[in-house]
Amino acid sequence: MKPIKPVFERITQQLTAVNEAIQIIAVTKQVGIERTKEAIQAGIIHLGENRPEGLVQKHEVISEPVSWHYIGNLQTRKVKDVINEVDFLHSLDRMSLAQEIQKRANRPVNCFVQVNVSGEESKSGIAPEKTMDFIESLEPFDKINVVGLMTMAPNTADESVIREAFKGLKSLQLQVADKNLSHAPCTECSMGMSNDYLIAAQEGASFVRIGTALVGTESEA
Repeated sequence: MKPIKPVFERITQQLTAVNEAIQIIAVTKQVGIERTKEAIQAGIIHLGENRPEGLVQKHEVISEPVSWHYIGNLQTRKVKDVINEVDFLHSLDRMSLAQEIQKRANRPVNCFVQVNVSGEESKSGIAPEKTMDFIESLEPFDKINVVGLMTMAPNTADESVIREAFKGLKSLQLQVADKNLSHAPCTECSMGMSNDYLIAAQEGASFVRIGTALVGTESEA
């Protein structure tokens, strides 16, 4: 596999030209512990996993001061395994999950509410028109801090369609932020992956989740 540092530096340069404050999450779900450590040595401070087993395994052996992001769909029965190991959860999308986080978390958890902006049945997330009501209903949960919204781009090669989805999430995030809810400052947008991170940055992403374009996959070894 290619060394991570020059790739990280190139992607960082691309993104900071658009937004100096943008944060890169290296999605390490398809690479092992040694490759993940290489990412940290390259200067990456945000790591993303989408399987409880992968997150727990890496969290146990990596002692460097990084921020852990859980970015995949989280089954309610798996909450207890990961919620106290992560700094950010990117997939809060239903009340049953919120209730389990409230039950299991030892401290407030920074959460992104996942929104299905594209409306695709294959994607998880709350419908845009239901997002505000859902976030307002989280007010009693003192273990949940809604820092922002997350979405996944539509499954298409049409850049204009992808761009519109990201614009939609950004608009919704600003609407929530304007409410000045104490439990939901909602200042962040988590959107953009390996194939569309630059579009996401241009449309207001504050976190991008980059896997194969940054760290590669074990099959490339």
